[in-house]
Amino acid sequence: MNSVIKAKGKVINEWDGIIRGTVLKTVKKISFLGDVNMNNGSIVAKDSDIIGSSIVNKILVFPGGRGSTVGAGVLFGLAKRRLAPKMLITIDADQVVVSGAIFGDIPMVSFIPRKIFDQIETGDIIEAERNGEEAILKIIKR
Repeated sequence: MNSVIKAKGKVINEWDGIIRGTVLKTVKKISFLGDVNMNNGSIVAKDSDIIGSSIVNKILVFPGGRGSTVGAGVLFGLAKRRLAPKMLITIDADQVVVSGAIFGDIPMVSFIPRKIFDQIETGDIIEAERNGEEAILKIIKR
């Protein structure tokens, strides 16, 4: 039987209904310029703990963004080519990632508690529902 963890976060970029998807998690901050292959949505950073993994249509859980402002344009480009994550979930709301999520119309939640972040693992399922500015997250452990 799967266990379920419930959590809350702040809605950064809105969505309608419930988003359900498979988690891809990294414990490292991401620079979308350089860490992600813009042509196929795979992680290419040599120091990444998820190198070779695809972010396409995943719920990408990561601490936050780092690096170049061009990263917002990379996220936008990924979204336009249907190579973006289904949702972004972070501990911190980095302005580059926020801008990319808004430009690319990618749902985003930030300010999840570190304790919850630490419990989420790649392969878990997350169901996210929006209640105004608050996101209600149901993490289904695999």
